[in-house]
Amino acid sequence: MTFIEAILMGILQGITEFLPVSSSGHLALFKNIVHIETNTGILVDVLLHVGSLAAVIAVFRKDIKQLLLEVICIIRDIFANIKIYFQNIKEQNALSYRKIIHNNYRKLVILVIIASIPTAIVGLILRRAVEMTNMSLLGAGTGFLVTAVLLLVVGYVPLGNKIPKTTPYGNAFIVGLAQGFSVLPGISRSGTTIAACLLCGFNRKYAVKYSFIMSIPAIIGAMLVEVGEINKEMFTWTQGGPYLVGMVFAAITGFFAIRLMIRIVERNKLNLFAFYCFFIGVVAIVCNYTL
Repeated sequence: MTFIEAILMGILQGITEFLPVSSSGHLALFKNIVHIETNTGILVDVLLHVGSLAAVIAVFRKDIKQLLLEVICIIRDIFANIKIYFQNIKEQNALSYRKIIHNNYRKLVILVIIASIPTAIVGLILRRAVEMTNMSLLGAGTGFLVTAVLLLVVGYVPLGNKIPKTTPYGNAFIVGLAQGFSVLPGISRSGTTIAACLLCGFNRKYAVKYSFIMSIPAIIGAMLVEVGEINKEMFTWTQGGPYLVGMVFAAITGFFAIRLMIRIVERNKLNLFAFYCFFIGVVAIVCNYTL
């Protein structure tokens, strides 16, 4: 892979990861058209997602900082309650326990954890299928069409008003399940998860924030799964340099794409991307039989 190809892939990843048009599908289409050979399996895709991770952290840094603080406080309160439990038994007291989930951020922590469970399970189950279809234009094209249908449907969903505090844990499981299936090429992660959030009645601003924050453990998990398969030779500058440059461009473009996506969802314009996904899906399927 050349530096120019890596830069183009980074820009493509940054834009398509956060707009509801599927980064994996566009990367598959791009690789097939320009015949890129990465020689590292899906490692290059993982590195590009690291750039996307940096973009999410940059945009939602205040929320993420508060979430991390709440994680520490939750752990502290759990141990405090354990101590109170044994103290009550020993001294036959009836001391009150600390309430673990008592604000939006603490509830959001639990919702992200719950969503990560089905994401991990489905992702691992589909891992082999993803590797087989990663370069398949037919698979990507089909995924684009699925994304288009989802975006059309969600355009007719009434405005929801759920915030973290009023979100049932079952909703988090459903959204996490949707995120798990989005590992398939052509199925947009952001489009699928935001659509699932809106179908569950989430407030639009909260739906976007939850979708992007819950992507953090998913990206980290993908990195951990693939770390054992890293080709050590890629860490030479000649071979690994282009991937790192692509990662930087993915982070920069991703930052601005997230900002744009927030405005799009708040204005209920997601269905506009359905027509693009239909078009690019047909193009991918046609290219599958002509390239």
